[in-house]
Amino acid sequence: MYYGMGRMGYGYGIGIDPMYILTIIMAIICMVASARVSSVYKKYNRIRSMSGMTGAMAAMEILRRNGITDVAVQHVPGNLTDNYDPRTKTVNLSDSTYGSNSVAAVGVAAHECGHVLQHHTGYVPLQIRSAILPAASIGSKAGIPIILLGMLFSFSPLITIGIWVFSLAVLFQVVTLPVEFNASHRALVMLEDYGILGTEEVDSSRKVLTAAAMTYVASAASAVIQLLRLIALNNRRR
Repeated sequence: MYYGMGRMGYGYGIGIDPMYILTIIMAIICMVASARVSSVYKKYNRIRSMSGMTGAMAAMEILRRNGITDVAVQHVPGNLTDNYDPRTKTVNLSDSTYGSNSVAAVGVAAHECGHVLQHHTGYVPLQIRSAILPAASIGSKAGIPIILLGMLFSFSPLITIGIWVFSLAVLFQVVTLPVEFNASHRALVMLEDYGILGTEEVDSSRKVLTAAAMTYVASAASAVIQLLRLIALNNRRR
């Protein structure tokens, strides 16, 4: 996302800022990745799983197979709003997943169960992500406003604080990558090992989960570039 700081008259020159161009490119890539996951999901959401299991049924079977009895599977409104909430120990499956027996829905449900197993086994990247979540939430909301405020009053320490606060949100997105990839790997292995999906169906689910993972990669890369741009602008301002 571009916040217009290169045009606020801080004496950065009139040349083209490579980081600005790269930021725009990454924003476009994020939009393309988001559109692709929707397209891929729609494609494989039309293919019924041979087992006939719905996303909810697949999730409950995976939890049963792993001896996890304290996690509930429930329906939540929305489209692809699926998530696992470790605070309430619930696998929340959206309208497009809970009652659908498509290979896409089953794959997404299994992915969320992958997060359950990460939580159950103490997967370190997940623990790190959970620990920094509160600070990252503040960073994503307050980081840029603090930086802009510092620039408005020409107060460098405040700009530096804003950059550090924003970096927490960036760190969260970077740590999210291994968490998401590992959850998908666990999901695909379980789907095949438990006979929930056949080999070709697992390949179809893999395409859905890979497309979804690319949105996280694009978002993380975009956030890193934005952070580097903010640091560069601050250094040039000095």
